[in-house]
Amino acid sequence: MSTPFQVYIVSPDRALFSGEVVQIVAPAEYGELGILSNHIPLIATLKPGQVRLTKSDGEEEVLYVSGGFIEVQSKQTIILADEAARAAELDEEKIKEAKARAEKLIKSPDGEINYERMKNYEKMQIELVQLTAQLAAIRRHRQ
Repeated sequence: MSTPFQVYIVSPDRALFSGEVVQIVAPAEYGELGILSNHIPLIATLKPGQVRLTKSDGEEEVLYVSGGFIEVQSKQTIILADEAARAAELDEEKIKEAKARAEKLIKSPDGEINYERMKNYEKMQIELVQLTAQLAAIRRHRQ
């Protein structure tokens, strides 16, 4: 079994996790990062997705992050998230409704170019990515 190490996960409004884990899987900008104790030091940007924490007893805790940074040292890891929530706290029905609204706004009903819609397109795409990541975190939490 891997050696436990300290992890801190914080967002601007609260601390979500402080404790020991044996493994972290985090959504880095260029792919998932798997972190174990004594990992080489690194700093990376995070994209929207799941942070999966495996505790010493094998229990997995799943959190959603909208983005942020991860700093890895040999004996501790810190995640500074723009927004974060435990998967168990997310409201799946509200997220599905928001995702459906965002998808509807992105699609032009008549196939015409809507310049007002184009101004908000990138923002809506980001929102869709975040909502999809939240739903994935909920599904992972339920496994």
